[in-house]
Amino acid sequence: MSNMYRVNRWSDFRPPNPAMLRHILVCEGYSVQQWGDSPGSAIPMHKHEKEQSHWIISGSFEMTVERNGTFILEAGDRDFIPAGTYYSARVLGDEHVIYLVGEK
Repeated sequence: MSNMYRVNRWSDFRPPNPAMLRHILVCEGYSVQQWGDSPGSAIPMHKHEKEQSHWIISGSFEMTVERNGTFILEAGDRDFIPAGTYYSARVLGDEHVIYLVGEK
């Protein structure tokens, strides 16, 4: 994994398939959990000791990453967060955000 935060945008015409995304993360060596956050939710600035990847299944998330800026992740988009990177997140709009969190 790169030591820089990055986002891969969803380019498939089909909506994201959670089972397929989970399988890909597991094959890449991540332990995976599914999470969801309600409209109006915000996660304060924090960091993790392990690298993470968030893969958005539905909804829209705004990620603010220290020294990298602010990014909007929508269904199918995936980010890569190096270990020790400070970031915050908040749900955009009126839809719950459902996403997979991979950690290794």
